Amino acid sequence: MQRVFTQTFGVVAAIIEKDGKILLVQENLPGDPDDAKWNHPAGWIEVGEDPIGAAKKEVKEETGYEFMPTELVGMYSLVRHDLAKFRGSVVHPIKLVFCGKINRYSKNNLSGDTRGTAWFSPEEIYAMDAKTLRDSDIKQIVKDYLSGKRYPLEIITHTIVK
Repeated sequence: MQRVFTQTFGVVAAIIEKDGKILLVQENLPGDPDDAKWNHPAGWIEVGEDPIGAAKKEVKEETGYEFMPTELVGMYSLVRHDLAKFRGSVVHPIKLVFCGKINRYSKNNLSGDTRGTAWFSPEEIYAMDAKTLRDSDIKQIVKDYLSGKRYPLEIITHTIVK
């Protein structure tokens, strides 16, 4: 699907914690400014897609884990002027960031735009710079998550009109 960057767009992401570490994915985007950078499992919300279902799908595709969102950490607006030259306009995703539980793992399901995954301590994430971490707001999202910011999933209403 062709992506349009001239307007804001919806993205889902997940904060997944295990033993005090946060799961990040390494981007596999040859030729892209974000290639090889670390990101939380994330992706676009497709037209008509339920955001909670989109979060499950993206985590499965990018990490191999089955993810069950339990709460919303927050909604984040990120404006990236640094990509304007490459994308043809300023990039402005609106992210719905979920936390939840993971279970069954299958490495066979990793998408082609993911090089791999790794677990990082919050301190390691806070020490990453723009050459290593895809989006600077990830640091704030981790801080919000660790401070206990949570909203019930019922805050999200998904309606389809036919």
